[in-house]
Amino acid sequence: MNKRFSVLFILLAFMLTACYSLQFNNKSAKAEGDNVLTVKSQCAYLVDADSGTVIFAQNENEKRPIASMCKIMTLLLSFEAIDNGDLTLDSTVVVSENASNMGGSQVFLESNAEYKVKDLIKSIVVASANDASVAIAETVAGSEENFVAKMNERAKSLSMNDTVFVNCTGLPKAGQFSTAKDVSLMFKELIKHKEYFSFSNIWMDEVEHPEGRKTEISNTNKLIRFYEGCDSGKTGYTSEAGHCVCCSAERGGLRFISVVIKAPDSKTRFKDASDMFNYGFNNYSNKTVLDNKPIDENVKVENGKKDYISVSPESELKLLCKKGEKRSVEIEFEPIKKVVAPVNKGDVIGKISVYENNVLIATVNAISDEDVESATFSDHIKSIIEDWNLISIKNN
Repeated sequence: MNKRFSVLFILLAFMLTACYSLQFNNKSAKAEGDNVLTVKSQCAYLVDADSGTVIFAQNENEKRPIASMCKIMTLLLSFEAIDNGDLTLDSTVVVSENASNMGGSQVFLESNAEYKVKDLIKSIVVASANDASVAIAETVAGSEENFVAKMNERAKSLSMNDTVFVNCTGLPKAGQFSTAKDVSLMFKELIKHKEYFSFSNIWMDEVEHPEGRKTEISNTNKLIRFYEGCDSGKTGYTSEAGHCVCCSAERGGLRFISVVIKAPDSKTRFKDASDMFNYGFNNYSNKTVLDNKPIDENVKVENGKKDYISVSPESELKLLCKKGEKRSVEIEFEPIKKVVAPVNKGDVIGKISVYENNVLIATVNAISDEDVESATFSDHIKSIIEDWNLISIKNN
């Protein structure tokens, strides 16, 4: 039987009063009228990373070159290859002459020399290295051409419908384009890989070559140093694409993704990105609708040593809200038709649905909070005796 209960909450606005250094400080984003954010870049996009709620959009579907932000997909496929067991961070890669001669942004990899995958990934994330990108592509797919096919296939799976890749580096080449919205989709997928953050937070480091030569590198994403909460991102620049950046910042459990394409200069791209972050953090907050605690419902178990078990949401659910906004949601629990022992802790035994204005906005699995063993023959006999004793007491 389904059961609903209402949750009413109000998010109160509050002032953030911290100051930060240089031109990326946390002043309120430039606004006109009723908190209307303005940016100077051609295309801009701000989205909540968890819910996908769009906070700000300007020419977000305009197809444009995105320069080295193409490497977001290169990195995504690299981490997915690691997840699939095709690579490890400690795997060694022999760099081809083709990769070592890529030019542009690079860490000067030596042809026919061996490097660890983790050093190549670090070079891509921190220094936007074209040579490392091609070396990884050739390792994962056999050739850059095959890797680019995988990039386009993965883009389709992420509903990046306005994106075409023609190389893994973002170097200028006809027919390659994407949009601010599509860039956010692949970056959202990339930041699901926790190992990525061990590289994206690096400010300065070095790459050591086989014979002891070292290449010093520094992060092209300046916001990881100068914007509180920014822990990841990828920049890009060509004369055609302009100055670009896609980055993410997290504060207090709220994470935004900010995308800028075709800024007139590097300072503007970082200012527009940080202004969008400011706008998001100053005007929005997450409200926890479901946590990992048991809900006020028990589920009947048949043929178990216990007759009922408690249930909890499988994962937390937060609702993005404007500060000062009043919202009401209804939560409905629906158990599966029949729960029969044995039951293991963590087994899915129902679902929890969240409605706003009678519209379904989210569904989370409901899981068992405990183990329940199957009842034995002696348990059944004991239960019959207990029931008989209760009947006798009532009759007396």
